[in-house]
Amino acid sequence: MTRFRPCIDLHNGRVKQIVGGSLTQDAASLRTNFVSARGAAWYAELYRRDVLHGGHVIKLGPGNDLAAREALAAWPGGLQVGGGIVPENAEEWISAGASHVIVTSCLFDAEGTFLQDKLKDLVSAVGAEHLVLDLSCRRVPGGWAVAMNRWQTLTELRVTEQTLDMLAEHCAEFLIHAADVEGLCTGIDRELVKLLGSWRRRPMTYAGGISHIRDFDEIDALSGGAMDATVGSALDLFGGGLVRYADLVARQRTESGPETA
Repeated sequence: MTRFRPCIDLHNGRVKQIVGGSLTQDAASLRTNFVSARGAAWYAELYRRDVLHGGHVIKLGPGNDLAAREALAAWPGGLQVGGGIVPENAEEWISAGASHVIVTSCLFDAEGTFLQDKLKDLVSAVGAEHLVLDLSCRRVPGGWAVAMNRWQTLTELRVTEQTLDMLAEHCAEFLIHAADVEGLCTGIDRELVKLLGSWRRRPMTYAGGISHIRDFDEIDALSGGAMDATVGSALDLFGGGLVRYADLVARQRTESGPETA
């Protein structure tokens, strides 16, 4: 069954929902859908109450470490963390309460060349069982390329079954944002979901464009229930009007039965 994985996106220390493609170095280009009056810990406590395991805390740039630590402290072992993770600090975030660390940019050099040794260093630091590889991507001719640096720089790595096979032994899960539709609430990238849904060697979470609870059912059908999904800007929890948080929690409980934290 496709489960709902909750999120806490942090920008300048606050919980926000941002249109993914606008997250550049130029602050004037930033398009923000929602800025919460509540802190990151409030959301973590809510997810803990509703037994939503495997959510991710994403630090979008500097100034977010304190808020991320507060969220992890509110639910030790219940959340993953990403943003600025490197081999030198990965274990520190596990010790702070993260179940996994999520990495993208540190796996590439400035030109987008994949660095196999960096991946080995991360595995040495925390173990593959604590590592989530973020292969968030943008469309290119013939498919999708992994994007780094706030999804602005395309790398040499293409999102294919061969790439997933190569990386699978080095991680516990994959997280994949469809950056071109992230934050737009215009529907999922069905071609990407279909590609990802046919590959089932590791748990995987999809993000990007979800605009209705029916999108979860479609992802479930395309992946045979093997792929989870997260939703941000469309969710009423983040000011959206298309998907109700309570409905997602109820859907999960109906399918999975009662759980305890």
